[in-house]
Amino acid sequence: MDKTKNRSQANKDTSDELLATLLEDLLNQSRNGNNNIEQVCVEHPELAQELRELWAASQFADVFGRPELLKPQKPLYETPTPATSLPKYFGEFELLEELGRGGMGVVYKAWQKNLGRMVALKMVLRGGHARPEEMARFQAEAKAIALLEHPNIVPVHEAGIYEEQPYFSMRFVEGQTLATILAQGPIKPRDAASLIAKVSRAVHHAHERGVLHRDLKPSNVIIDRENHPLVTDFGLAKRIDLPDDNPLTQPGAILGTPAYMAPEQVSSSRGVVGPASDVYSLGIILYETLTGRPPFRAASPVDTLLLVLEQDPVRPRLLNPKVDPDLEMICLKCLQKQADLRYSSAQDLAIDLEAWVRGETTSVRSGSLGSFSNFFSRMLRDTHHAIVLENWGLLWMMHSVMIFSQCVATWYMGRVGISSPWWYILLWGGGLALWGAIFWELRKQGGPVLFVERQVGHIWAAAVISTIGVFFTEIFLGMPVLTLSPILAIIAGTVFFTKAGILSGEFYPPAIALYLTTIPMALWPEYCQLIFGTVSALCFFIPGLKYHKLRLRSRLASNRGDGSGGSSQNNLVTTQSAR
Repeated sequence: MDKTKNRSQANKDTSDELLATLLEDLLNQSRNGNNNIEQVCVEHPELAQELRELWAASQFADVFGRPELLKPQKPLYETPTPATSLPKYFGEFELLEELGRGGMGVVYKAWQKNLGRMVALKMVLRGGHARPEEMARFQAEAKAIALLEHPNIVPVHEAGIYEEQPYFSMRFVEGQTLATILAQGPIKPRDAASLIAKVSRAVHHAHERGVLHRDLKPSNVIIDRENHPLVTDFGLAKRIDLPDDNPLTQPGAILGTPAYMAPEQVSSSRGVVGPASDVYSLGIILYETLTGRPPFRAASPVDTLLLVLEQDPVRPRLLNPKVDPDLEMICLKCLQKQADLRYSSAQDLAIDLEAWVRGETTSVRSGSLGSFSNFFSRMLRDTHHAIVLENWGLLWMMHSVMIFSQCVATWYMGRVGISSPWWYILLWGGGLALWGAIFWELRKQGGPVLFVERQVGHIWAAAVISTIGVFFTEIFLGMPVLTLSPILAIIAGTVFFTKAGILSGEFYPPAIALYLTTIPMALWPEYCQLIFGTVSALCFFIPGLKYHKLRLRSRLASNRGDGSGGSSQNNLVTTQSAR
């Protein structure tokens, strides 16, 4: 047995070494512009699933692990840094000072001589040496802003090319970014609501013109000297009417600033990027104006993105008690993980914020019949954690067999007259503990265990302890063994009720079924364990079968290279820096 174990461990080590080597080679090829992941998967089918799951994370770490990306990014227009060669002339423009720069573009404060006006001049950072995709995105930004005409959006004056250097000029705004203001701390809630309402109106105007911003954050909102906010930097803007496979965005690319991105921007499995994504970012900005910090911030961009996917924000009032409950609800509605639970448009958000400023009733407090009618449908929907259920489908089917077998064994022991409670404690306590260890080990072999899965594991462990406690309660009260068996259905029902709140509302019906099972268990005690075993096993087997089938479909779609089928949360796909 030791030889077999050692051989198995040696094979695993060899497999891990090969996997690491393949990933290293893929990363080196990727840095040279090549992506041969599918070819490598075909050549090594036994490692295909692990390669696909780890490839994205490896790229992500490679991109964000570079030292220059660990430094805080300087927001656009914030704390101007003079360029060493300034002032200098650029056609009709005299470049006076650098206002900001990113990975693709640089913005200067410039004097336009022929028209006698001050402008903000943006140009491609690498000039004539820029890559085609950089040039295309730069042109797309200019075209996107040219479609917009709103008092709270920085307008484009003109665009052109000078000595092979593309550029466009914008209105120069005297003021400071919202990021600069928030660096001093949160602002008054009423001022925050009024400000974000104006920004929301501007964003809605962009949506009406078919433009998504996709990079809304405090450093992209300028506050002028009259305290009016202006939205700027449409560098990641996307036309809503363009297909998802347009050449400006690589399939699965993550674009944006981690702390201000919507879940669907992080992972395509969370939905399609659309106007609701900008609404989410507006909610992040509102949160930061109220608390002085974004809701999700971690030591690294990767950890921040995981918080965006998995964690719920801390309530603003816990960080700033001055925040009104209704304003807090408006903010948290924007930050729902599921897009259909947010405001349907940026305009609806603006309407609620303006109503709150005037002291009127908001939609989040309306309590209308329409809202009540949606209550039950929303109860039964999946939460943003439901995606992990695909990892549990087969395990739950196995668990249903285990539970049913234990209940049949318990019923049989009672029928043959075994009255000592210690045998039952051994069966349920020892059996469930052993099965729990096996179950958890099988789950860990299926991939990384997420935080929410650990929460569910703790709930299950509490149920096992409670079950054993029932037998000890019978001993302490001098009751015959199995007298309190109906309580097992209450414990199991509570577990499903808790899972419904954490994972999916689909677990509410099984919870109710288990609660009701206590009635026949009490009426027919001679069949008590069989009744409980049957209902409990079905409550695990039916959803387990459903999610196991979804898992198989996802794998099949992934093997065919169909990105639409991959719903695993581990598939964080190719990542790009926002700038």
